[in-house]
Amino acid sequence: MENHAPVIVREATDLERASFYRKVYSHLALAILAFIVVETLFIKFIPESVISFMLGGKGIWLLILGLFWLGSTLSNRLVFNPSREKQYLGLGVYVIIEALIFLPMIYIALILSEDVNLIMEAALLTLFMFGGLTAAVFLTKTDFSFLRTFIVVGGFVALGIIVVGLLFGFELGLWFSAAMVILASASILYNTSQIKDQFSTDQYVGASLQLFASVMLLFWYILRILMSRRN
Repeated sequence: MENHAPVIVREATDLERASFYRKVYSHLALAILAFIVVETLFIKFIPESVISFMLGGKGIWLLILGLFWLGSTLSNRLVFNPSREKQYLGLGVYVIIEALIFLPMIYIALILSEDVNLIMEAALLTLFMFGGLTAAVFLTKTDFSFLRTFIVVGGFVALGIIVVGLLFGFELGLWFSAAMVILASASILYNTSQIKDQFSTDQYVGASLQLFASVMLLFWYILRILMSRRN
């Protein structure tokens, strides 16, 4: 139960805003921790043959992308449901989906290349970039809502390129990963700005999911860039 009636964050008192931001970023941290735990369990218990099948089959990746889209849609609806239990269910479902999507790449980085530092380096770069982008929103007080069109159009274009790449078997090069880092960074700016100006003080679970999705997108492509440099 909420102690106070929810209000728009920008209209809330300093105490209410502080409480909201604390909940958002603590839930984001817990989602990341849950992702690490689930990914570790996947690596430990899912047979190598299944992971190898995921790595080699374009059909399975098209299926996974479809499931990811359906799961993401469901999760986004759940996290903004009035029921707090459904909100946490939505966040949990999304964490599991992300762990599944990441499984083949983490397997390559951790098991095949035997380079734990590669993942740590990608995680630290992601953390520093996220921190810098978040600071840019709060310190400059800029409204980044103008990025919405760029993010929506860029997301559809990127999805189309990924699907075409899977269908015709061509590799998405370094330029694509760099472009996706830019898109993920824009998403962090936009979502943080929206959370600061448009969300209500009871929507901290939904806010944390929005940030988690952007952070994981950034981490994915930073890790891809680092892995391509090691090859």
